[in-house]
Amino acid sequence: MTRDRDRRKPPRKAVALHYSGKRAPRITASGGGTVAERILEIAREHDVPVHEDPLLTEALSQIPLGEEIPENLYVAVAEVLAFVYRLSGRSPGDEPGGTLIAPHHPEDRAENAADPPRPGSPRRPS
Repeated sequence: MTRDRDRRKPPRKAVALHYSGKRAPRITASGGGTVAERILEIAREHDVPVHEDPLLTEALSQIPLGEEIPENLYVAVAEVLAFVYRLSGRSPGDEPGGTLIAPHHPEDRAENAADPPRPGSPRRPS
């Protein structure tokens, strides 16, 4: 039984951020396992860029829903936002806001396109 447990993938985590360009990005969805899969599914449906960063995802997953990211994560998130803007061919002033998804699964290494979570979308499990 230990072998079966060792072969299973650790649960995937995903965090969605919304950035309006005026204030710090906010956490709009966060979760693991099936919640993370749903966050990523919604992201793909809406062509929201996805960036994988296990350490950042872990840090962001500790922030309560609706809260702005703390100052100590500004640089790391700014790098992800720069990636998103480059990938989409947009500039920060092009649109009134956007969402990005930061998934984490140790065995997944692809950068995907994904959609923003909407109100009522999966949230961090209690």
